[in-house]
Amino acid sequence: MPRRCSLTFFFLATFVISPLTSVVGQQRPWSTMLPQELVELDLAARLRFDKNATTMASTDFGHLTQVLPAAVLYPSSVQDISTLVKSSFSSYLPFSIAARGQAHSLKGQVMAHNGVVIHMGSLNQTQEIRINVSSSPPNFYADVGGEQIWIDVLSATLRHGLSPPSWTDYLYLSVGGTLSNAGISGQTFLHGPQISNVYELDVVTGKGKIVTCSKQHNSKLFYAVLGGLGQFGIITRARIALHPAPQKVKWAHLLYKDFSAFTRDQEHLISSNNGEGFDYVEGSLIRDESDLDDWRSFFSEKDKEKIRSLLATNHLIYHIEATKYYDNVTAPTVDKKVDSLLKGLSFIPGFALKNDSSYVGFLNRVHDGELKLRRKGLWEVHHPWMNIFVPKSRISDFNEGVFKKIERNSTTGPVFVYPMNQNKWDERMSAVIPEEDVFYNVLFLRAAKNDWEYLEDQNKKILSFCVKAGIKAKEYLPHYTTKKGWKDHFGPKWSKFVERKKSFDPKGLLSPGQKIFTSMPWQRK
Repeated sequence: MPRRCSLTFFFLATFVISPLTSVVGQQRPWSTMLPQELVELDLAARLRFDKNATTMASTDFGHLTQVLPAAVLYPSSVQDISTLVKSSFSSYLPFSIAARGQAHSLKGQVMAHNGVVIHMGSLNQTQEIRINVSSSPPNFYADVGGEQIWIDVLSATLRHGLSPPSWTDYLYLSVGGTLSNAGISGQTFLHGPQISNVYELDVVTGKGKIVTCSKQHNSKLFYAVLGGLGQFGIITRARIALHPAPQKVKWAHLLYKDFSAFTRDQEHLISSNNGEGFDYVEGSLIRDESDLDDWRSFFSEKDKEKIRSLLATNHLIYHIEATKYYDNVTAPTVDKKVDSLLKGLSFIPGFALKNDSSYVGFLNRVHDGELKLRRKGLWEVHHPWMNIFVPKSRISDFNEGVFKKIERNSTTGPVFVYPMNQNKWDERMSAVIPEEDVFYNVLFLRAAKNDWEYLEDQNKKILSFCVKAGIKAKEYLPHYTTKKGWKDHFGPKWSKFVERKKSFDPKGLLSPGQKIFTSMPWQRK
């Protein structure tokens, strides 16, 4: 076989002609079957084909599916990633490639059947977070590797008294992973999703090119990749906006019996903020003791007893969390400020509960819950989660049809319900949201050791209800199995999405687990 044969032929020889053990047992080193440039760069030494590596890369956080790759690449540099993609792109029989960060996907989106999964975390050994504090706009930013996790970004920026303004609720996610979706939380109404807080990206495209892009340079790629579900390139660096970091958080919890009051107050809290209102607003459901236990670190036993009495006469309690950031200078006035912001709201009298937290403690609050679940063996279980964006005009109908009926007896994990402002999103990016000025994120954090299929059926019932009721909801972290499903999801953006794929990944190498492009129609003759 010629020395410059493609990596694909090596995969075929390994996985079709003979098992891996017999190939390894041959006298001729298997690295000689790689393209010459891979051998010279010693990329072969960072490709693993053993069962331990491929099995690790065959599952994700959802634990709902298993897809075995042919190999796993442990890159030591961005150039390694580029070389791998170029090898596939130039091959007669290209192989698929998926970038794996923290693998917090749910249905195999970071997997590559019989392809190569890139273990992005191995770049952590060579990449560092670089902080820039310049005197000209953008005033503050951090250059962050796509493989970095947000908790490390937070730690590094806080050393300079700075912090990204927009977060996800869980910080142990990779930068490239959240920017490939959107990155949302209770700050989104004010600062926009994480994709709205990026100045510049380095991306390895589906052709293997390393491209720096921004709103001003290579803007088509920049807008495509942000929220692009990994379809157009692998994010290897992001320049993230930073703001001066607060020190502490005043944390208020408000309880409601009435859904209309609950949503009306949330919508009021996210409107006309001008930096003077709350910095974070999220709503959720309290249905029974299990939901109440999610907040055991906040509520006192006395508070819990009062809430239990409410649950005895109300099947469903609605709950708003709102926080105001402050520092040592503003500490003397923060209580007065929060009390002012709460005036006129319609929460149950006596159920505006407040306490203080450190800024880091608040942002990293979900990690405490993770550690408790890990100790109980309840973290590495099935997670048939579902996120959907529901237009403000139909959120009441959603409450009646879903929370009060379909989900009436379901208590398999927290449910969050909170609004966001459309004007904080950039329509030029690939992410899809409802066509209303205000829309709600509804998040079902389901978990099950065994009977997860039942929970998936619940998700299908909810989506079916939305279709039948004419609720134009959009899935976040979407997963469809048909082309029609994806076309309906992207709606007017579909044709642009296809054109972007044709431009930046014309052979359809990247992120095959999304199952958006099962064929490349433009390649047909």
